Amino acid sequence: MNYDLIVIGSGPGGYVAAVKGAQMGMKTAVVERENLGGICLNWGCIPTKALLKSAQVFNYINHAASYGVQAQPAEADLGAMVQRSRGVAETMSKGVQFLLKKNNVDVIMGTAKVMAGHKVQVTDAEGNATEYEAPHIIIATGARSRVMPNLPQDGRHIIGYREAMTLPFKPKSMVVVGSGAIGSEFAFFYQSIGVQVTLVEFMPTILPNEDEDTSAQVARSFKKMGMKVMMSASVEHVDVEGDVCHVHIKDKKGEEVLVDCDVVLSAVGVVTNLENLGLEETGIQSERGKITVDDYYQTNVPGYYAIGDVVHGPALAHVASAEAICCVEKICGGNPEKVNYSNIPGCTYTTPEVASVGLSEKKAVEAGHEVLVGKFFFKASGKATAAGNTDGFIKMVIDKQTDQILGAHMCGDNVTEMIAGIVSARQNGLTAKQVAGSIHPHPTMSEAIMEAIEAAYGKAIHG
Repeated sequence: MNYDLIVIGSGPGGYVAAVKGAQMGMKTAVVERENLGGICLNWGCIPTKALLKSAQVFNYINHAASYGVQAQPAEADLGAMVQRSRGVAETMSKGVQFLLKKNNVDVIMGTAKVMAGHKVQVTDAEGNATEYEAPHIIIATGARSRVMPNLPQDGRHIIGYREAMTLPFKPKSMVVVGSGAIGSEFAFFYQSIGVQVTLVEFMPTILPNEDEDTSAQVARSFKKMGMKVMMSASVEHVDVEGDVCHVHIKDKKGEEVLVDCDVVLSAVGVVTNLENLGLEETGIQSERGKITVDDYYQTNVPGYYAIGDVVHGPALAHVASAEAICCVEKICGGNPEKVNYSNIPGCTYTTPEVASVGLSEKKAVEAGHEVLVGKFFFKASGKATAAGNTDGFIKMVIDKQTDQILGAHMCGDNVTEMIAGIVSARQNGLTAKQVAGSIHPHPTMSEAIMEAIEAAYGKAIHG
């Protein structure tokens, strides 16, 4: 069975690569061992957002009186929320199936292994192996939840993100270990529906990859909703006794704190899916659990490529998609722009939402920039006040000499929908004053960007 392009994995990197390849005239196949759409559509980005939307609706109903609406107190039906979330994931997976069929991409179900000679061996569910051949093979096998030795996951008491997405019961209490995007989103979701959550983070701030002001705001918002937040703390071990988890935590003072809960969620990062993939036999090099590639995702072995979570760079769906397009265009003889890793937006869908791009204030200073910093708090925003949620701010980090936007850090309602504007501005070389000089509609959350830039220059009207 010969193809021009075989893609291993159908996540946001894999299926985009397959569709792009087919659109550019290549006979293309994609190999998937589980669900079309990969982790993002089935167990990550999309279904978690469905759960978070359910939590938001639940909170709106319980605070309806604040908006002049009388409603009965809401009851969180976790089973129904999970069912809706799985339905959303299934719909999106079918959408990927439609896209692949529409573009005449063959779908091969099974577990793939790369082989020398531009071959891929696929073993189906019955154990039957079939060989396929293509001059171009893209590895996009993604990643899974990292299992720590002190947090052995049993699927019931100590769980990963998959189990957190489909819990068959609503626990009374939960300890979430790790406060990156995954940990913070699940901590917020479960706290929102009435679970007492303790969030434990090893670093001095939660969401440690974000600007410190953003992290502090989210921590305040979490504490305001009743969540217990422990920073500079570590889970040493967990003793399971019956249905109770005794969680031994070392706090920031170095003292041991014992927290009992029903469930422990381990959200301490991900590990790439590279095992039994045939890399060693094929001679494909990897380093620190990631495949080594050039600027266009070619491995050291001609004709073999890798994109997404299996290569060095941010493990984000939109990054994998961008890498996929760049890789395929290069394969087809084009001259695509390299992916600009200094301009990758990141989003976290808690309440308040978090979105950022570029350098934090601290990193900008460490990089030697003389910076101007402007902040606009949503408590001064008419739209935020009318919407009933004024937590958060816009923070702009600007180079004093060049007026270049070094970083943008947003925390508040719908900021994940706003960050793309700054990404586009930075990509196209717009200065901060040019962005602020563009008329922003009123009343909107987005006009806070203009106000924050003006604040950096001491010219804010409403700040």
